[in-house]
Amino acid sequence: MRVPLLHAALLLVGSLILRPALAQVESAAFPVAQLDASARASSLGGHNPALVARGTGGMFVNPALLDPSMHGAAEFTYLNHVSDISGGWLSYARNVERVGTAALGIRYMGFGDLDRLDASGNRLGTFNASDIGVSLSVSGSLPTTHPVGERLRYGAGLNWLHSSIDSEGSQALTIDAGALYHDAERRFSAGLTLQHAGVVLSSLGSRRDEVPTDLRLGITKRLEHLPVLFSVTAYRLHDLEGGPDGSTVLANIFYHVIPAAEFQFSEGFRVRLGYNHRRHDELKIKSRLDLAGVSTGVGVRIRRVAVDYGFTSWSSLGGLHRLTIQTAIR
Repeated sequence: MRVPLLHAALLLVGSLILRPALAQVESAAFPVAQLDASARASSLGGHNPALVARGTGGMFVNPALLDPSMHGAAEFTYLNHVSDISGGWLSYARNVERVGTAALGIRYMGFGDLDRLDASGNRLGTFNASDIGVSLSVSGSLPTTHPVGERLRYGAGLNWLHSSIDSEGSQALTIDAGALYHDAERRFSAGLTLQHAGVVLSSLGSRRDEVPTDLRLGITKRLEHLPVLFSVTAYRLHDLEGGPDGSTVLANIFYHVIPAAEFQFSEGFRVRLGYNHRRHDELKIKSRLDLAGVSTGVGVRIRRVAVDYGFTSWSSLGGLHRLTIQTAIR
């Protein structure tokens, strides 16, 4: 089997920039690269690298999720964050002969107007802060003559990330690499992805920034006699000691696992529910019945257009609202 030239180029770049910089996500820079890029993913608690969908937004978590059926497909997601923070994701895919399915993605996050103060606290005006990322991903599959055939896909992606605060900025170059096994007959998928492994080209201030590297494993299973798709995501697998100090083994496991379910009432209407325990523990404010870390959403498809809405609770701070629109523009 010959590896397509563009795949080989991306893997070569990855081998040059990959470093053992698997730092904790929370301490990393470039926040736009750490947010869920679609309403469906966010309503299921977070990106699952095995979450097969018609939209192209999966390129931001696992490039192997791209497949030939996405030729000419486009996806846009708008994020209404807390306060004045907002963001957007745009992606478009094409099938390229002798290469595979390729997608170009752009993500942006703006933090609104921030007050500029002097040493005495006097207001001197405002300044802006923002994040932007540009991504190129490609995917392919094994030959149909292979025993696994098209059920196993692989992919790689190259990302340029840029953060700016006023006149200062930082940049990073990272790669994504992933694999996906999808058995449509058994309605089962399993995916593995390494996100944002790379190097920081320039940092904000004197402290060196860190890329938001994440190693994820995901599975999904659609029940045979019930219209429910179960999803389990294991994330931050490169940092298995990432729980709070003194936590039990069970508590630490919950810090790395996201359970979720999608109720597929029909092809055109779906309801979703997910729970992220790490997010709950970090954001909870109330002593009882705090919904921090709980996410939910709905999806509607009418012919060639799909609209998804996702809500993620941030406790008393409010919530994150996402709206995703998918269509084919050929």
